[in-house]
Amino acid sequence: WYSFQNYNLQMPPAVFGGLINYEFLFTDSDLPLVVLNTLIMVFVPLVVTVVLGTAFAVIYDGPFPGQPIARILVITPFFVMPTVAALVWKNLFFHPVWGLFSWLQQSLGMQPIDWFSSHPMTAIITIISWAWTPFATLILLTAMQSLDREQIEAARMDGARSIARFYYVVLPHLYRPIAVLVMLETVFFLSTYAEIYVTTMGGPGSATTNIPFYIYSRALMGFDVGLASAAGVFAIIIANIVAFFFVRIMSEQI
Repeated sequence: WYSFQNYNLQMPPAVFGGLINYEFLFTDSDLPLVVLNTLIMVFVPLVVTVVLGTAFAVIYDGPFPGQPIARILVITPFFVMPTVAALVWKNLFFHPVWGLFSWLQQSLGMQPIDWFSSHPMTAIITIISWAWTPFATLILLTAMQSLDREQIEAARMDGARSIARFYYVVLPHLYRPIAVLVMLETVFFLSTYAEIYVTTMGGPGSATTNIPFYIYSRALMGFDVGLASAAGVFAIIIANIVAFFFVRIMSEQI
């Protein structure tokens, strides 16, 4: 309802505005970049977490000294709250003066990089991927536990190398878990907010503004509740399209 209202928190009361908020939304020059940023923040972390999660699942599935401790350590980052994770990366790793990466660059005689100014999207994607790779590892490692070891042994006895065993035995077994993982992570990545708020506030400019942060900025920084509500309706439509797409994929997998 508010998406049809001309409602500014600094100039109440609300009056009916028809489709004017949607007109402002779809003529906003920032909207294409916001949608692109949202897609990047979904697709790139998906690829990174699925690839790393698969690699860690395969590595930690085999026996080696200290395996239980290693499994706990690789899963632990998932239990760190997004706000805390963003603060840790912002101050401990990416800080241009006393961050770990700056220290390494200075040690190598290089100029330190201010990640959140020069490479903000890379920094955001790194934080998201670090936080969600443990979840991917947990899901895929659990799936690895149900893999029939006789198939792997039979492939080994037939002379199949490790890459061939992974491609023809392990990977097909992980198709369904990966599909579920992609669906779950997509839902959460579409709602990424805390990492942006803590680190870049959507900047520089709109370089890291996604749809959730766009809604926040229009509602609580621009005080335009009507426009923010229209953006919220737009976000719901996109989320439903994505959900329909993944439900179709899941139905085909099952």
